[in-house]
Amino acid sequence: MRPLKIGKLMTTNFIVFGSPKISRDEIDEVVDSLQSGWLGTGPKVARFESDFASYKSVSPDKILAVNSCTAALRLSLLGAKVGKGDEVITTAMTFCATVNAIIHSGATPVLVDINPTTLNLDIEAVRKKITNNTKAIVVVHFAGMMCDMKSIMELAQEHNLKVIEDCAHAAESECDMGKAGTIGDFGCFSFYSTKNLVTGEGGMIVAKDKETCAHLKQLALHGMSKDAWHRYSDQGYQHYAVVDCGFKYNMMDLQAALGIHQLKKLDANWQVRQNLWHRYQKAFKNSAFKPINPDIPPGYRHAYHLFCLLVPQTMQLTRDEVLNVLQENQIGAGVHYLSIPEHPFYRETYNMDPNEYPNARDVGRSILSIPFSPWLNEEEIQRIFTVINSLH
Repeated sequence: MRPLKIGKLMTTNFIVFGSPKISRDEIDEVVDSLQSGWLGTGPKVARFESDFASYKSVSPDKILAVNSCTAALRLSLLGAKVGKGDEVITTAMTFCATVNAIIHSGATPVLVDINPTTLNLDIEAVRKKITNNTKAIVVVHFAGMMCDMKSIMELAQEHNLKVIEDCAHAAESECDMGKAGTIGDFGCFSFYSTKNLVTGEGGMIVAKDKETCAHLKQLALHGMSKDAWHRYSDQGYQHYAVVDCGFKYNMMDLQAALGIHQLKKLDANWQVRQNLWHRYQKAFKNSAFKPINPDIPPGYRHAYHLFCLLVPQTMQLTRDEVLNVLQENQIGAGVHYLSIPEHPFYRETYNMDPNEYPNARDVGRSILSIPFSPWLNEEEIQRIFTVINSLH
């Protein structure tokens, strides 16, 4: 290992990467659920769905809360009638859940390289991968920057393809076509503990039509015609019928209790993130590192979910050595992401070669994410600046 360029700072305050902020509002709402005795899918899930529908300016009957974004992706692929023999195009630069959901649908994942500036999928690369077996495109709005949805939707319409938006990073995102998750046939959101809107575990689907959403709602709970809230209401027990072979993908009221109040604070926290984003961009403008998404196009609203830096090959330290320095100085960091073909399962099972996706390969080997949340204090921000700008 090369010698490090900075000593360990004297501090015991570890900056946790992606730590959620849970306030008294969320705690009281969870306690209320505990005291009510209703912990599973019930009135608070319905309220959270309604509130999220308002936030996205869609009808509540086109919204479905589930237990993860992975579940949202899996159900959306079913809603798009993707199955065995089909191909689904997606980006080589994403979390494994995106690709796993395609595999679990029975389809074959077809990867494309990324635009090296936005880290979103390359539109022309998508065009070249379309075949007679292509059924859908799963776009990933990386770090909160939306893809070029106008070009994607035109391409999908030309080839009669379904579009699923992976909005795990993009709760607040918008582009000139509209709000993230409302443009394609399905939008899938994550409320995992590191996300801008947190329910611990959880997700949401936005569907284009209410009939499809109603079907997915049944599939999300074993294929039953009624959930527990409607079976055990004050009106007495109501029989249910299993109308499809479904899954256990429903969200609980305990999760929705967090989401109800997290959603209320989402835009206020976005403003803080935006300010920190500009401070980071200014602080690292002349550093050895290259920030991603330095420019946001007119008409776009970035969700500011991740702040990523690229470690240039000309640096004396490798990316992993930089991660070690940050750790030694009590700064949590992450890697989003190694490209999909770098992982043994996909490389061996689907014969994926990282070298066929050179932009994703190079970015995945040099990218790191630094702490970026609305509750970082000034001392923590300055420590991040000091440590990173001391590296050469």
